[in-house]
Amino acid sequence: MIASMSTPTPPKSAAGSVGTVETQFIDLAEPLRLDCGRDLPAIRIAYETYGRLSPARDNVILVCHALSGDAHAAGYSPAPTAASTRDGFRADERDAGKGRGLGWWDGMIGPGKAFDTDHFFVVSSNLLGGCRGTTGPSSPNPATGRPYGSDFPVITVADMVRAERALLGELGITRLAAVAGGSLGGMQALEWAVQFGDQVGAIIPIASTHALHPQGVAWNAIARSAITADPDWQHGHYYGTGRAPTAGMGVARMVGHITYLSASSLKDKFGRRLQFADDIRYTLTEPEFEVESYLRYQADSFVKRFDANTYLYTSRALSYFDLARQYGGGQLAHAVRGISARTLLIAFSSDWLYPPAGSEELAAALRAAGKDVDLHVIDAPYGHDCFLLEESRQTPMIQKFLTR
Repeated sequence: MIASMSTPTPPKSAAGSVGTVETQFIDLAEPLRLDCGRDLPAIRIAYETYGRLSPARDNVILVCHALSGDAHAAGYSPAPTAASTRDGFRADERDAGKGRGLGWWDGMIGPGKAFDTDHFFVVSSNLLGGCRGTTGPSSPNPATGRPYGSDFPVITVADMVRAERALLGELGITRLAAVAGGSLGGMQALEWAVQFGDQVGAIIPIASTHALHPQGVAWNAIARSAITADPDWQHGHYYGTGRAPTAGMGVARMVGHITYLSASSLKDKFGRRLQFADDIRYTLTEPEFEVESYLRYQADSFVKRFDANTYLYTSRALSYFDLARQYGGGQLAHAVRGISARTLLIAFSSDWLYPPAGSEELAAALRAAGKDVDLHVIDAPYGHDCFLLEESRQTPMIQKFLTR
């Protein structure tokens, strides 16, 4: 089913909060074999849970985050970091100054929300390779006692999902009611459906794709090059040196952030307004336009909370992701034949990084294989960031799907 919605965004319904939630940590009991052929001998995973696990342990929803997210998906952190992980265009305006310490998908998780914690037990973990509590490049290498840096093995989305499966095993959870996520999180949901299909009842990939389009691969390559070209990257071994590739990381963030937006949203918010004066100041290095100042602010905020190596590893993983190549011999229809999970795909009209055409192609392949799939394309102007902003319009779609 394809539903195109062009009505204005309705106000959020009065739904409850999950309150204050503390991040927990668990050490996996076994090494993890990776697609690259290497083993990770010791893995710690940061995670949070919301709601109550049913006696039958059959009400679990795994929520997977995008590239820059973390385990803190909902509620308030008891010890908020200096820079919030609540990304998204106009996030400061949306949160009215209350975003610090609030989970990155708080509008979707809680009593009465899309992932209703009155009924579901929601689990969110920081992905493998992360820098927010889960083992990644900034973690100690057991062989040396020093941070891995670029000695950390190259990882894939499939590796991230295997780590999530191991985490759930440690928690005594054998089957999921659903897996959901936006962007890279949606890729993880798809990977779950293919790799662990008999353990997943439903998947909800939002603003995501079965394979990143070449333009997205190209933008990611530019962002990574900005980091590795920074002399302070030091071939990935910058920890403890007093120098970090903040300049390159800032450029990577600016490039990435622009791909998450749309031309119309930038025009509506900034136009060509000057930032500091009534006329141009004839300067090369300082921002002249509001949009330039905005990007610099995004860069400065991001480098305070995110590790450059994690950016390299996770962006490479999402560029590698390709269901047809991995599981279908190049044919998407073959790759999805083993999926048994019901599927809800949500895409956004102005998302040019993960365009609706990708979701439509995936939906067509699933239907051709006789699978249960719904597709909704929401008409909204904010680009890829819509999955973080258009919460009130996604909510009824998800609630209906989960209760069907």
